[in-house]
Amino acid sequence: MRKHILNAIQEHAAAEYPKECCGLLLAIGRKQQYFPCINVSTEPNEEFRIDPEQYAAAEDEGEVIGVIHSHPDATSRPSPRDLAMCEATAMPWHILSWPEGDLRTVMPSGEVPLLKRPFVHGAWDCWQVCADWYKREWGLEFEAFKRADGWWESKDNTSLYEANYEAAGFYRVDQPQRGDMIVMEVGRTVHPNHAGIFLATDPSLPGENAATFGPGPFLLHHLYGRPSEVIVFGGPWLDRTRLILRHQDAQLNT
Repeated sequence: MRKHILNAIQEHAAAEYPKECCGLLLAIGRKQQYFPCINVSTEPNEEFRIDPEQYAAAEDEGEVIGVIHSHPDATSRPSPRDLAMCEATAMPWHILSWPEGDLRTVMPSGEVPLLKRPFVHGAWDCWQVCADWYKREWGLEFEAFKRADGWWESKDNTSLYEANYEAAGFYRVDQPQRGDMIVMEVGRTVHPNHAGIFLATDPSLPGENAATFGPGPFLLHHLYGRPSEVIVFGGPWLDRTRLILRHQDAQLNT
């Protein structure tokens, strides 16, 4: 990190303390510049969020090549959310502990295991583990759907799975086959709010060990607040099922 940029980040962290400061690293021609942003999170002492309008303003000035934020009264060790969002943005994340002053850079790995990833809503959650399975197994790409935490708790909110599955290339079926997406209602909810990939009797995931017992059928899913896993699909999970969705390209991959 260049000294003038590090100084600017430290000044911003000191000014925002005990809140988390946040900003963007820009490349402007051959030069680099720190672009400070306002933390618009509702809990700025615990996390940060950059205003989309400020992000757009930064892009008008140069190429965004990194995301920067501080950890007040904590180490520079990345949180699960930091790691998830680093992967989601596919660019380096720079974390400054303050007032300690240690700066750490986290680089995206390019591919996160499907199993045992921590839960971070909007980045590593039930929809994302499904989308990542489809990308790795079938080469399918989906848009980055925006989803606010708790969207499923109010009837005034859009039912995201029901509203978007057709546009994403899915259609409803009555009986599942390997690769279908199972959409369920879990917990206190007014909309179907949880999804997983039906694996039939083959729980294998390339390069990963899915420790399972019995003949199946199996389901890959990522339950709120828990690591992603493969489970036996039946009993209460079957009772919670509301949609069985098959992608229009399924026949090309089976």
